Amino acid sequence: MRLFPIIAAIVVGLGIYAFVFEREALVALFSSPDQTEETAKAGASDQERETQKPPVGVIAVRSTARRIDSAVILRGQTEADRQVDLRAETSGKVDSAPLRKGAFVEEGQVLCKLDPGTRQSTLAEANARLAEARARVPEARAAVPEAEARVEEARARVQEARAKLREAEINANAASRLSVDGFASQTRVAQTEAEVEGARAGIVSAEATLKAAESGRETVAAGIESARAGVESAQAAVATARKDIERLTITAPFAGLLESDTAELGSLLQPGELCATVIQLDPIMLVGFVPETEVGRVAMGARAQAELASADRVEGEVVFISRAADPTTRTFRVEIEVANEDLRLRDGQTAEIIIASDGVEAHLLPQSALTLNDEGTLGVRVVTEESRTAFSPVEMLRDTPNGVWLTGLPDEADVIIIGQEFVTDGVPVKPSFQEIGQ
Repeated sequence: MRLFPIIAAIVVGLGIYAFVFEREALVALFSSPDQTEETAKAGASDQERETQKPPVGVIAVRSTARRIDSAVILRGQTEADRQVDLRAETSGKVDSAPLRKGAFVEEGQVLCKLDPGTRQSTLAEANARLAEARARVPEARAAVPEAEARVEEARARVQEARAKLREAEINANAASRLSVDGFASQTRVAQTEAEVEGARAGIVSAEATLKAAESGRETVAAGIESARAGVESAQAAVATARKDIERLTITAPFAGLLESDTAELGSLLQPGELCATVIQLDPIMLVGFVPETEVGRVAMGARAQAELASADRVEGEVVFISRAADPTTRTFRVEIEVANEDLRLRDGQTAEIIIASDGVEAHLLPQSALTLNDEGTLGVRVVTEESRTAFSPVEMLRDTPNGVWLTGLPDEADVIIIGQEFVTDGVPVKPSFQEIGQ
């Protein structure tokens, strides 16, 4: 078995490991103490030379924080305050001249008028039936006293029959006792018993008469209710006929513009067919969707500005903030009311909306002052009291033609605007200060 190649491979592997990973320890092991001391002195001298380098010249500005209105910026579009499609509720031929789209209409103005046809005759017939039904009510009520009188008479007969029964029972009882002592004949007893049965039959007949009278009274009451129901049915028929006539005229529910022509003269409209579309553009709404991270910064009544794609600038105030987020985008609908008296703004125009929020302290600095640190954080480099550089992270609020508004800095800061890319933290600098805008 060849052991030498294996041992040689192990030794070579250990040597490579020591040379690569333990190089400094090997140098210290095989170098003399004098050489080690010289190396340490050389490192110290390098650090001294680094600290003795002349300061780097940079250009900086002395910035003071100012309070500005922070804003929520979003994109949206204009929307008509109200829009309605006016449709026919009954069938009929259009009997009015059409109005063309773009025309301004007032509230209550007639847009489509349909031919009434035989509807007036239907209304007259319904009114006649109503009068007839109303006439039946007094007739039905007139039968009530007679029915009540019959009931009272039948009750009196029942009472009379019951009294005769009691008298007959007394006579029969007396005859029965007298016959025991021989003072009354059997014929008399039989006669009194026959009178009792006759009295009982009289009660049955009187009670039957009473039930018939009460039934007659209920029939009279039912006749009254039937007459009243007839009146209500006739009234409903009259109301239906009048409503059908009212539906022949379609009017504008509010003042606005016609977005479509009204129905043409002579055309036949069926229920549900379009007569016209009316929109209201004064006031007009600016509609946008705010992310859930910023919806807390938007308040009811907050002032807002918008720049339209047509370069028009408008102002308004927030009148609606949705309480429910869109399930897809997780954004909240915001509506801003804007005056539009001259109808210059149209429905569906794209707009960039700026909604004012609570003010914050911020610095206005040139955009060129921004830089990134090694971690990729956005910020600026400032000059410390020891004339050395330091990185300060910032948050950009707004971009303007004069610079960017930044937060995250102290109230007063010396910010490097030229040369910040050539220095790192702790480097001594010699700043030359200038005013912003020079």
